[in-house]
Amino acid sequence: MEAYRITAKEAKQRLLDGNRKYTEAQTLTADVSPAALLRASRHGQQPYAVIVTCSDSRVVPELIFSAGIGDLFVIRVAGNVIDPHQLGSIEYAAEHLGTGLIVVLGHTHCGAVEAAMHHEPDGYIKDITDEILDAIGDEKDPVRAACLNVQGSCNAIEESLQIRKDETEYGLVVCGALYRLEDGTVTFL
Repeated sequence: MEAYRITAKEAKQRLLDGNRKYTEAQTLTADVSPAALLRASRHGQQPYAVIVTCSDSRVVPELIFSAGIGDLFVIRVAGNVIDPHQLGSIEYAAEHLGTGLIVVLGHTHCGAVEAAMHHEPDGYIKDITDEILDAIGDEKDPVRAACLNVQGSCNAIEESLQIRKDETEYGLVVCGALYRLEDGTVTFL
């Protein structure tokens, strides 16, 4: 694999700058023109960051980070938990697309975290809440629980031998962040 197109530090700064733009804007615009779509289809994707986040409809990474088509490799799953499918997608982005920053983005008022804290769900939801419970333990504060859940997913990503190799050889960075629904800000943990 070649070196990453931009460093993890540069990618993180780009995310922070995009989030600032998002929180200061009254409206957002993105280039979704036919020319932009054609450019993306001809030249492939070159995302500068992987964002693993919740499926919550209020959490839209491309908007939160003022990103365009092809900028972010987004993986969404309730509670931003990691299983082999998400991990395989992350490894693909790091290894084959040259993405040097992986961000697990949790958020305030997360229904999956709250379900893990307060409910005994049935069905496949229980697989998600059990994973979250492993990460948060008996934490009662929902914001702190969301942060612990993010850290749990970061830890799960770093269990990958390929991710560890890429961290050592190429400077890949895995980090967590929290999106605040109340004001749109992102804080890196």
